[in-house]
Amino acid sequence: MREPTPSRRIRTHELNEHGEPVARKRRSFLFRLIRALVVLGMISGMIGAGGLLWFLHQSERTPREWAPYLERRAMGHRGQMVAATGLVSQWLLHADRLQRDDEIVIPANVGASVARSGPPPPGRIRTVAGIADLTAAVAGAQPGDVITLLPGRYLQTGRNIVVSRGGTATAPIVVRAARLGDAVIELDDVVAFKISAPFWRFENLVVRGRSPENGYTEHAFHIVGGANNVAIVNNRLEDMNAQIKINGEEGRFPDSGVIRGNSFTNSKPRMTQAPVTPIDLVAGSGWIISDNFIADFIRGEGGKATYGAFIKGAGEKNIMERNVVICEWKLRDPSGLTGERVGLSVGGGGTGETLRRDEGRSGLEQIGGIVRDNLIAFCSDVGIYVNKGSRTIIEHNTLLDTAGIDVRFPESSADVNYNVVDGVVRGRDGGLVRQVGNQSAMLLGLFIGSHPARGYFQDPSRMDLRWKERPEVVDGASGRRDLCGSERPRQPLPGAFQDYAACR
Repeated sequence: MREPTPSRRIRTHELNEHGEPVARKRRSFLFRLIRALVVLGMISGMIGAGGLLWFLHQSERTPREWAPYLERRAMGHRGQMVAATGLVSQWLLHADRLQRDDEIVIPANVGASVARSGPPPPGRIRTVAGIADLTAAVAGAQPGDVITLLPGRYLQTGRNIVVSRGGTATAPIVVRAARLGDAVIELDDVVAFKISAPFWRFENLVVRGRSPENGYTEHAFHIVGGANNVAIVNNRLEDMNAQIKINGEEGRFPDSGVIRGNSFTNSKPRMTQAPVTPIDLVAGSGWIISDNFIADFIRGEGGKATYGAFIKGAGEKNIMERNVVICEWKLRDPSGLTGERVGLSVGGGGTGETLRRDEGRSGLEQIGGIVRDNLIAFCSDVGIYVNKGSRTIIEHNTLLDTAGIDVRFPESSADVNYNVVDGVVRGRDGGLVRQVGNQSAMLLGLFIGSHPARGYFQDPSRMDLRWKERPEVVDGASGRRDLCGSERPRQPLPGAFQDYAACR
């Protein structure tokens, strides 16, 4: 039998002791080496990708939280690093933030409205026509007085209006305009009204900071000490750091107040390091914050987080319900570099122990707080944040274009039920979360632009939240009105409303 002729590639090479061409063996070794390197590269890539996914999951940060963090860390480094970080940041924001339309549809049934001005309550009518008249009328008020501002502009400068004489449960003292927008108080001072007495009601007023380009103006209403049962209803409060501030004074704490149907807005970012929180409630208990429109609480320079509203300072049983909170409405900062914006918070950023109701003995910021039936949208950070809030209830809220719901620290516990969350629900740093019936996203999905909650709505970029696809109903009736004023059926839908069309 004829021996095979060696190929041209190996003719000039010798055979080894087994009769194998040496060149073929070398080729086989080289092939195996290349193949091994390719496999190692694939394995390293898989390990690297797996490690990255594990890291992102363990970090518990959403893309919108990562983006400004990375950009801040890159500041001051080489141009190439800054440019590369900028590209990564742009992708993270593109994947997570909603590409929104300029025309945002706001529900007409929340916030201040001329149509809800209402008739005057019974009592002795006292009309005032200027800031001096108003100051004198407030100083000399008696239970049952109805102090009515005539139409016009009231310039307040140099001194706040001191409210130190109380009304009674059956005869509160009222300060009002006959119609929302008739009387405008222009505030060129730190505080408009400082209230330390109980049973006062303020309605149909416009209080506006006179210099929106700076952070000088702090509060329309500063409610302190023994100012129990104060009601702030159907007012427009504009261009201030914290339009309503509530806190203790001389060992007393204002309780059982109502903040209902008001509009809180700013025309420009607040240039201040002071707290920027339209409703800033510290150490009060039993307050109801409902049916308000809260928007554009943006800091104009870097600093701590801003909040639409918070309840903190070891108060108890405060309720935030049926509010619409738009972190970025007419003012925009999609990068988040000027600070985080949070919708509603139980605990806020924390309170100094001496300012807490219990002087820090419990270690808690809030006990039994309730956040329900709210619509929160377009926030650079979480829509709802719990910081050292015990026995918190978070139910039937709709969160759109937020990082989600965050329950943080071992002191925090929350029942988080029947919410529609464009973002994630998470317990961090020991926070306890008990969940039932929520519609939310997966953290890692956010990094590739997966936002299932947005698919429920007709046009979330315009906040047209009529149903495109209804979520499944949940068990158990809530027994109260939803955001749009409709009574929920025995098996309601998750989120803040049954039918958003009823809000229009």
